[in-house]
Amino acid sequence: MNKTYILTLSCPDRLGLVHAVSGFLMERNGNIEEAAQYNDPDTGLFFMRVQFSCTQLSPQDLRTQLEFFAAPFSMQWSLHATAQPMRTVLLVSKEGHCLNDLLFRWKSGLLPLDIRAIISNHREFYQLAASYNVPFHHLPVTAANKAQVESRQLEIIEAEGAELVVLARYMQILSDELCRKLSGRAINIHHSFLPSFKGAKPYYQAHDRGVKLIGATAHYVTADLDEGPIIEQDVARVDHSKTVEDLTTQGRDTESQVLARAVKWHSEHRVLINGHKTVIFK
Repeated sequence: MNKTYILTLSCPDRLGLVHAVSGFLMERNGNIEEAAQYNDPDTGLFFMRVQFSCTQLSPQDLRTQLEFFAAPFSMQWSLHATAQPMRTVLLVSKEGHCLNDLLFRWKSGLLPLDIRAIISNHREFYQLAASYNVPFHHLPVTAANKAQVESRQLEIIEAEGAELVVLARYMQILSDELCRKLSGRAINIHHSFLPSFKGAKPYYQAHDRGVKLIGATAHYVTADLDEGPIIEQDVARVDHSKTVEDLTTQGRDTESQVLARAVKWHSEHRVLINGHKTVIFK
């Protein structure tokens, strides 16, 4: 049986890294199907993503041999079987455009996900979750119970074995502790007016100021609010004729598309974190 894997890695740059990786795979009858690499001149780091097939070794044997191979290069690496969709938990509040879009793309076979649960601090989307046969967890948040709710959220995430947590317009600020525990596996989406227009009604503020561009940013969640490594962004042009409702509609469409691309790239193991930035092998 042909087994296909994705190997991602980063390490200090040096001569012969591509040759070393390809040689390691060739010696084990690995057939490279897709490969991309990047040398960051600012940090001196090397990044690589390789998709390959290999029948000679079991996944565990392959990982064991990769550990020995990677050590002399000080490599950080991960290996994933392409046949395994990424276990995912979605968080949402009252705006469901991103949630609905992700669920539809998932069921349409456009995202290699296994959506295990939806967590919300409101009840609005329990019927939507049921229509996709996804467990829905209603966890209302107050200032008094936030720590207990986050503990329960983490229990659900870990119980489902989630490799990815998507804040699909989840309008609660995660604690620093939860951000650390979800480091590198939680993606957030927000409009791109920040830091100019903060608060509950950014599109009203944008309309009042006569903005000409609206957009969205998808990034990894960190303790620095809305400042994590950016995965994807996009913008749309608007003009004086657009109403607040027009801006909001266009903004929601842009948010959905940007988040979907970020989730797709992450679930295909195309995103590598490079300090405060990302390397994306599209």
